[in-house]
Amino acid sequence: MMSKWKPDPTFYPSPRMAMNAPREKHAYVVGLNYGRNDDPDGLMVVDLDTESPTYGQIVSQVEMPYTGDELHHFGWNACSSALCPYAPHPHLERRYLIVPALRSSRIYVFDTQPNPLKPQLVKTIEAEELMAKTGYSRPHTVHCGPDAIYISAMGSANGNGGPGGIFLLDHFNFDVIGPWEIERGDQELAYDFWWHLAQDVMVTSEWAKPHQFEGGLVPEDLLAGKYGHRLHFWDLRKRRKIQTIDLGADQQMVLELRPAHDPRKTYGFAGVVVSLNDLSANIWTWYQEDDGTWAAKKTITIPAQPADEDDLPPMLKGFKAVPPLVTDIDLSLDDRFLYVSCWGTGELHQYDVSDPFNPQLVGKVELGGIVKRTEHPGGSGPLLGGPQMVEISRDGRRVYVTNGLYSSWDDQFYPDLMEGWMARIDVDPDGGIALDEDFFLQTGELRLHQVRLEGGDASTDSFCYPS
Repeated sequence: MMSKWKPDPTFYPSPRMAMNAPREKHAYVVGLNYGRNDDPDGLMVVDLDTESPTYGQIVSQVEMPYTGDELHHFGWNACSSALCPYAPHPHLERRYLIVPALRSSRIYVFDTQPNPLKPQLVKTIEAEELMAKTGYSRPHTVHCGPDAIYISAMGSANGNGGPGGIFLLDHFNFDVIGPWEIERGDQELAYDFWWHLAQDVMVTSEWAKPHQFEGGLVPEDLLAGKYGHRLHFWDLRKRRKIQTIDLGADQQMVLELRPAHDPRKTYGFAGVVVSLNDLSANIWTWYQEDDGTWAAKKTITIPAQPADEDDLPPMLKGFKAVPPLVTDIDLSLDDRFLYVSCWGTGELHQYDVSDPFNPQLVGKVELGGIVKRTEHPGGSGPLLGGPQMVEISRDGRRVYVTNGLYSSWDDQFYPDLMEGWMARIDVDPDGGIALDEDFFLQTGELRLHQVRLEGGDASTDSFCYPS
């Protein structure tokens, strides 16, 4: 990979400058066949240009060279964090997609040049190399950092015998550098991570170990409070854990983390999938106290919805209710709107978080759901799955959602074998959301997961300069 003489034009010093950038015209989307057929997973390019005759359609697709990968999250090799004052490589370019396979532990590198509509596979990091150099397996979240590519991992190299954590890839040749942590303390479970770059602080969350998710949700472990329920705060430079906040063993599966984009703000949001007390889902706001320590406060509770036992999958019949199952959250670049996907009830919520300690529900869209199965106006019948992965355009005017979670969990909660879909939701700048009736992509057995937008999006870039 060559450096450029000037910084990539899709790198932005501040969130506001990113919001004023040109509108996205295509998206990269991963889809998985694992658990449905013997076909490999795929990376698709979806047309987002409303003036194009192929708007809302797949314009190209690359199959992985192997089967059984289970593509999940992925990200760019470089982004706006390269412009931070201390970043060693400001002349990188946003060109390569780093695509981990959560089940096989491979990592694929795709080059989006010279034709962004036809990405090409240029490197494969095999699981054996990853495990040998990092001690980790099951790679998950990718973030383009100022100094390297950061990736979280759910398990140790031997699967369940050690902690999950974070490892690094080289910006230029994508070599595996090694594990990130110097001193982890009692941190054992891993999932998402992000940072407050101006404060040199990383935040990490907790899901589970591989044996607790690869074969599906383990009810006994869930009811015993054995899934993740803590937030960890780290010194980003020294790579040492400095504080842990336990949200309570009833707060099971602390997944997505969304810090404020403005580097002057020292708060963020964490989503909890389910409460053991009442099957509700919760959003917590973490924040920095005056003395420099960190705290967290529950600021949103989404209740479970009563349901007839006959309408529920076996796992939920005894509860006679549908849990929201918050599996993703996303924050607009102006830090105003937080989007919360309720995969179980089939809803996307929009909250005004101008006051991060007092969010206000200002918009809601219903689509799919375990019981409701709400149709899309552009579809052909009841929908399985609900809004799951969420991505927001840089200007905050469009939200894209897909419905695939994880193969074995998809089949537990939607045993009628849901098929893949992607929808677009339009945003009123003053609050409120509505389905775009003209955009509804259906992909059959190929279930869709994460979306990445051309030129960046709301869950990719980190900024070191205030708006």
